[in-house]
Amino acid sequence: MAENQEPTVKIVERVVAVLSALSDGGAQGTSLADLCDITGLRKATAHRLLAALTGSGFAFQDIDSRRYRLGFQAASLGLTAAAQCVAGPAMPVLGRLAATTGDTVFASIREGLAAICVARAVGGFPIRTLTLDVGDRRPLGVGAGSLALLAFFPDSEIEMIVNRNERWLQDFQRFAPEEMSALITRTRRDGFALNEGRIVPGMNAIGVPVLDATGRPLASLSLAAIRDRMGPERLPELVQNLQAEARVLAEVLTPRALAAQ
Repeated sequence: MAENQEPTVKIVERVVAVLSALSDGGAQGTSLADLCDITGLRKATAHRLLAALTGSGFAFQDIDSRRYRLGFQAASLGLTAAAQCVAGPAMPVLGRLAATTGDTVFASIREGLAAICVARAVGGFPIRTLTLDVGDRRPLGVGAGSLALLAFFPDSEIEMIVNRNERWLQDFQRFAPEEMSALITRTRRDGFALNEGRIVPGMNAIGVPVLDATGRPLASLSLAAIRDRMGPERLPELVQNLQAEARVLAEVLTPRALAAQ
């Protein structure tokens, strides 16, 4: 049994080595010669593995440079892994927030130009604010959790995201690019994002970033409630609860984020 399994294990190890080399190559890609040097594979073996990975969408070869890079399927797996990496640790956090506040709370992560909801917990208050389902995607900046992510990226990155999302943002009347700048400025100033019925009238939401040690967002936590439950007397307490749990989640996620680099 072990003898029959050994060739399979070697193939898997070689595929992993090739994928790792392509990952290290980044946007500029990796040449076949460099890949062979990095992995120790013979040219024919490396070429055969690259052909299989290219055919399945896990790698692709640039026509002009002839260098190889990770493909869409690898990106898709990475995004799924990131979502799962956050969703699991986020559930205890969301459970505590939902129990403490009685409201609906969400965890979101960045997915390219979008924010995707990866986890949700519903509180006990009779009026449910189910504004997001797990798996829902919105342009970065649209919604409290999404805005909490966008606002804490570097300015140059924010500008790129908003510009590339210009057409998508047209689907959200109160999140036009010219309004986004003011929303980002307010979010950075206050330390939390506030959505005052911009998506669903009469329904407000707040969001806070989950930051790594460098101040870059790993995820966001947000809370939605009817407007009457998010008045000025209650808002500071809700923000404090979210920020406290965001720090807890950051401690859990940071070692995972470092391990993935």
